[in-house]
Amino acid sequence: MTGEGWFLTAEMIELIKSGAPNIVCAQPFACLPNHIVGKGVIKELRLRYPESNIVAVDYDPGASEVNQLNRIKLMLSAAVKRMQDADKQ
Repeated sequence: MTGEGWFLTAEMIELIKSGAPNIVCAQPFACLPNHIVGKGVIKELRLRYPESNIVAVDYDPGASEVNQLNRIKLMLSAAVKRMQDADKQ
């Protein structure tokens, strides 16, 4: 029994291994297992899976919508750049 937060990690690994390395980890702040575990493992996932492109976006009443959108746009920009770099090779 490890809790819901570990399911989030397993889902991200499954996505990366199945060829979908661009992940938006959208989570409500009130969900502490996802918030703590999800954010805590992202650094390790990036080390183990260098092709991964993961961004955690918190959705809570105090979160700025502009900040949320900017984080997603930055992640998408990195994804497009990686695809363009891969096409050049």
